[in-house]
Amino acid sequence: MTRKIIIDTDPGQDDAVAILLALASPEEIEVLGITAVAGNVPLALTQKNARIVCELAGRRDIRVFAGCEKPLAHALVTAEHVHGKTGLDGIALPEPTMPLQDTHAVEFIIDTLRQEPPGTVTLCPLGPLTNIATAFRTAPEIVGRVQEIVLMGGAYFEVGNITPAAEFNIYVDPEAAGIVFGSGVPLTVMPLDVTHKVLTTRPRIEAIRDLDTEVGHAVAAWTDFFERFDMEKYGHDGAPLHDPCVTAWLVRPGLFSGRHINVEIETASPLTRGMTVADWWGITDRPKNAMFMGDVDAQGFYDLLTGRLARL
Repeated sequence: MTRKIIIDTDPGQDDAVAILLALASPEEIEVLGITAVAGNVPLALTQKNARIVCELAGRRDIRVFAGCEKPLAHALVTAEHVHGKTGLDGIALPEPTMPLQDTHAVEFIIDTLRQEPPGTVTLCPLGPLTNIATAFRTAPEIVGRVQEIVLMGGAYFEVGNITPAAEFNIYVDPEAAGIVFGSGVPLTVMPLDVTHKVLTTRPRIEAIRDLDTEVGHAVAAWTDFFERFDMEKYGHDGAPLHDPCVTAWLVRPGLFSGRHINVEIETASPLTRGMTVADWWGITDRPKNAMFMGDVDAQGFYDLLTGRLARL
C-alpha cells in the first residue's frame, strides 16, 4: 500500500538522494509535498535545493514550501564544511524554474494533517525538527493525526558528529527535537549507528555513475564531494549516506533492524546539548517512544538505491 508522506528537509547532498529515492518509488510512496528548513545550509538555499532536486527528477509537479529559517531557541548552526557553500556542491546544476509555494511550510503541514484522514500521513524529517515542532506547538490537535514520524537524527553507540555527544540534526534544534520525541507520535529513528553502516565504496558509487543518466551522474558527483570530508574524519573507506535510510526504510523496512526503546533529548547541558540519550539496554522505566534502528543490510540498501535511481 502506498504511504503518503511529507519530506521535511535541508538539502544537503544526502537529503537530495533521499528525495530522489522517494520520487523513484511511487508504488510505496506518495510525496504530498516537500518542506524546507534551515540546517545544512540556510533556508534560502535549502528551499532552492529542494526544487533543483525535483527538477533533476523530472518532477516539477511536487510542491515545495519554505519553512523556519532558524531554530526555536538558539542561533542557526550550519554545515557548509561538509556540504559546500551551496549544500549541493559537487556538480553544477541549473537554477530551478519551478515556483516556490506561497504557503509557509508549517501551515502546509498543519493543513495537510487536518485535511487527510487521521493516521494516513507520515512525516519524514531529514534535517533539524524545527518545522515539525512548530507545527505541533501551533496546532496541537494535529499531533494525534500523524501516522508516524520517520526521521534521520541522533546517535548512541556512534556518539556525535557535530560535537562529541550530539548528531547534527538534533544538535541544531534540540528544543524542537524534545517536542517531537515527547509528542507521543510513533517514531522510527535512523541514527548514526545505522547510517554509518551504509558507506559509499568505489564499486557502489561507480554502479550509480554507470547508470549514465543525469541523476546517476549527479548522485555520483555529490557522493564524491562529501566522501572526501567523511573519509578523512572517520577513517572509513567511504562516506555514510545518512538521509536515504529514511526513504529506504519506507520502501523496504526489512533492510533495517532496531529496538523499541526510550529516547530523551538533552537540552540543558552545555557539554552534551543535543545528545539523544537512548535507553538501549532498558535500564530505566521511562516509556518507550522510538523504534531506534541499530543495523542495516548495507549492500541491500545500495542495490535498492541503484535500482530505483535507474528509473529517473
